[in-house]
Amino acid sequence: MTSLHSISRRDLLAAIGASIAFGPALAQDNWPKGRVITWVVPYPPGGSTDVLGRNAAQRVGGALGTNVIVDNKPGATGTIGAAFVAKATPDGYTLLGTSIGPQAIAPHLMGKLSYDPIAGFEPVVTIGTIPHILVVGAKQPFHTVAELIAAGKARPGKLAFASGGNGTILQMQGELLQQRTGASFIHVPYKGDTPALQDTLGEQVQFMFAPAAAALPHVQAGKLRALAVTSSARLSALPDVPVMAEVGLSDFVVEQWQAVFAPAKTPAVIVQRLNQEINAALKDPAVVALADKLGVTLVGGSPAQLAATQKADFAKWGKVIREGNIQAG
Repeated sequence: MTSLHSISRRDLLAAIGASIAFGPALAQDNWPKGRVITWVVPYPPGGSTDVLGRNAAQRVGGALGTNVIVDNKPGATGTIGAAFVAKATPDGYTLLGTSIGPQAIAPHLMGKLSYDPIAGFEPVVTIGTIPHILVVGAKQPFHTVAELIAAGKARPGKLAFASGGNGTILQMQGELLQQRTGASFIHVPYKGDTPALQDTLGEQVQFMFAPAAAALPHVQAGKLRALAVTSSARLSALPDVPVMAEVGLSDFVVEQWQAVFAPAKTPAVIVQRLNQEINAALKDPAVVALADKLGVTLVGGSPAQLAATQKADFAKWGKVIREGNIQAG
């Protein structure tokens, strides 16, 4: 009797343990239960991260049988929105549709943040990447990257490059160019990529690394000269323009990624479902067409791939910022 009783008790305890462990899984199977999902964009409306995110979110909502609303929370180089999501309940109802800045660059510039850009999130999926073009004004004397670098060495601190602001990926590329080559340039930050591009067109600065979609029409019109592209392969729209590796800078692949994250400890089953539905949305012909218009190369892939990209860029830009003693401005 004692043996039977003890076996029965073990079975009972095992059953209780299984029910405790299995309970969350049952709840996750029912997610999202018709509740609204909030997709936080840490930038103002109208940018590519916002526009592309809205279109993907709409399709994800349809696939999940619920609404996904986009909530813009701009400020502090995207870190305000990131902090909001990092502190949200990890239940799959709050997501972050962001970019490389708040997750890999800004944390090195802004001192102590209220969130950990890596440990504070579960990577979901990479939306896409934006290649950049190293451009100079049409009247500038530089026709190759080598000529620009030589001038930066011969006249240190005399040539200027523009960016969309302190701490942006556009600035980081100019800083990386200096550190890789020993040339010396002046950084001129603007309040956005558009005014930076305008002053490059107007010859007020000598060069900039510009988003491909913004620079391409001016290159094709002969108002800007493209010296190189920062992607891993040549752009189909500029087949004669070399990548940085082809001009002697092998470790200079820079692409501005956009991605989706969830708060840390969001259940894996929810992360996988979101990954599945966002990947499907990225194959929608309307989303593909929109991305092409915005100059974004759609990527997709697994959470692990996004995690690897973020960690690599976090380390890369942290090193550039430390070695260049770069300040937030």
